[in-house]
Amino acid sequence: MKASRVSVVGGVAASAVLLLSVPAFAHVSVSAEGEAAKGGYATVNFKVPNEMDDASTNKLEISFPEDHPLASVMTQPVPGWTAKVTKTKLDKPLEMHGEKIDEAVSKVTWTADGKGVQPGSFQKFPLSIGALPEDADELVFKAVQTYDNKEVVRWIEPQQKGQEEPEHPAPALALTAPSEGHGAAASHDDAKDDAKSGDKSESAASDSSDSTARVLGIVGIVVGAAGVAFGVLAGRRRVTS
Repeated sequence: MKASRVSVVGGVAASAVLLLSVPAFAHVSVSAEGEAAKGGYATVNFKVPNEMDDASTNKLEISFPEDHPLASVMTQPVPGWTAKVTKTKLDKPLEMHGEKIDEAVSKVTWTADGKGVQPGSFQKFPLSIGALPEDADELVFKAVQTYDNKEVVRWIEPQQKGQEEPEHPAPALALTAPSEGHGAAASHDDAKDDAKSGDKSESAASDSSDSTARVLGIVGIVVGAAGVAFGVLAGRRRVTS
């Protein structure tokens, strides 16, 4: 009898722990395709799972960090969803590619045209963002998930170092060290060097062909002259005989 009670209590406790652990695996998150290097650009995906059994997610709002504004944000079409990009004026303009930028993206909102994210499924919402800050190790976004039953879940709580994950953690994107040699610039320089090498090779090949043609031309002239001389001598011999 006592053993049965212990089993029941143990089973209830295990179920409670499992239920408490589920939200940690089902929150809105963000991750980069490849790496998100400081000072560069990255393609990121906001992953939105559906936590309900009787409702679908039909709206997602992602608010961008104000302390590290991003001037370039581009959406990728997601079937069944409409994206809206909201921009705001900056108190301090940014400089990008030698130009002053006085506004940045503050929010991107996706609204479902159809059924949305149904129970038991998830959806990824991709963005191309940049230039990423050079003085930060991560970017923290705020996500608001709305269901078609009007319930709203706000994933806006930042993760504090040394503390347990909050109930509704905000999506955080880890930034990596800048690429060595400034990636694109180095590739561009390499391409230019390859082009120069190719031009030199073509020039050398052209010079070699010209020299060969000259030699063959001279040989042809000499052979031709020898032939003419031989013909003249043969003619004289016939006349003499």
